[in-house]
Amino acid sequence: MAGHKVVEIPASNVKKNMTKILFDKGYILNYKFEDDDKQGKIKIALKYHPKTKKPVITKIQRASSPGLRRYVGMDNLPRVLNGLGISILSTSKGLMTDKEARELNIGGEVLCYVY
Repeated sequence: MAGHKVVEIPASNVKKNMTKILFDKGYILNYKFEDDDKQGKIKIALKYHPKTKKPVITKIQRASSPGLRRYVGMDNLPRVLNGLGISILSTSKGLMTDKEARELNIGGEVLCYVY
């Protein structure tokens, strides 16, 4: 929302997988993993609409927290904005979107919603 072109965050395996999903679904322009002496960093190039200059990601809402985990079965997978957004789930097959989990008929922990 601040209009930055590049964001740099500390790396972890979950963040790396979430970044790959956001890139595959077209929410970010590009990403780069950088290793340093510590845990490493992820540089993310954010994506904006060409005409309106508004960000493609309008909101990322965290669903699960350490104090309250949100697990869903395959019958109760969430739909974000009636299919216009995505929710990212942690499943036994790894991180994936709600649409991919629906195709594989598996549930898991809902990590976040992306609009």
